[in-house]
Amino acid sequence: MNRVRMFTVFLIALVAGGGLAYGTYSYLQNVPVRTVTVPTKKVVVANADLSLGSELSADDLTTLDWPASAIPEGAFDNPTALVGRGLISSVVHHEPILPGKLASKEAGSGLPPIIPNGKRAVSVKVNEVIGVAGYVLPGTHVDVLATANASNGAESMTTKVVLSNVEVLAAGTRLEQDSKDAKPIQVTVVTLLVTPEDAERLTLASTEGKIQLALRNPLDLESPETPGIRPGMLLGNVQPQRPSATPVRRATASSPKSAPAAAPQQPAPTVEIIRGDKRVYVVVG
Repeated sequence: MNRVRMFTVFLIALVAGGGLAYGTYSYLQNVPVRTVTVPTKKVVVANADLSLGSELSADDLTTLDWPASAIPEGAFDNPTALVGRGLISSVVHHEPILPGKLASKEAGSGLPPIIPNGKRAVSVKVNEVIGVAGYVLPGTHVDVLATANASNGAESMTTKVVLSNVEVLAAGTRLEQDSKDAKPIQVTVVTLLVTPEDAERLTLASTEGKIQLALRNPLDLESPETPGIRPGMLLGNVQPQRPSATPVRRATASSPKSAPAAAPQQPAPTVEIIRGDKRVYVVVG
């Protein structure tokens, strides 16, 4: 009897639950769907990943529907106006092309538009050692060490840091490093971004002697002054000159004048008198 009652209650609950679920499903299917239309405008975006210095072509650009209330300031709506312009910053696929990423119409493409005002791009010849085993990549910072001989003597050969915290603008023909793995690359030419004065120093260093690049942390902004090193100092035969720690006093207008030094006294004239085995000195006058 109890089993029949339990089975009956279970059957009623199953039928009631199934009916409620079916009724809910039917109601949701008949609810009218409200569509909201968002006004959009055409925005020119990159059709692929584009690297720094690229010249834009028609195949590099496309347009997408962009919400009119969220269009980036300065965005373009016509790809034709951007064809032939150069990029001064890399862009990714479907990223809007903005004026801040474009070189001027007269600048063209490639390396020249990337050089800031007041700076110069100077290329130096490197090998695997000078290029720090290929880790000197675009965007890294280096110190430039020069080894030169001011005279014919070997003792005057000096190595010194001539430029500090210099940005690498290009390595070979690459204007930016691969952001995915940043693997080292072997190149024969490295282009550095320097001021006109530093360009003179770099050219003289590479012409009159040998240069070496020292890779540095880009977060390290210090540029310590170094005296340079010579062969004698390297082997410990010559001690580097250090400035004297004793302060030098200079007379000022308000300081009292020191008294003139007294003249040394002349010894009084004496006469030597010998008496037997005795010797006596007598002062005369």
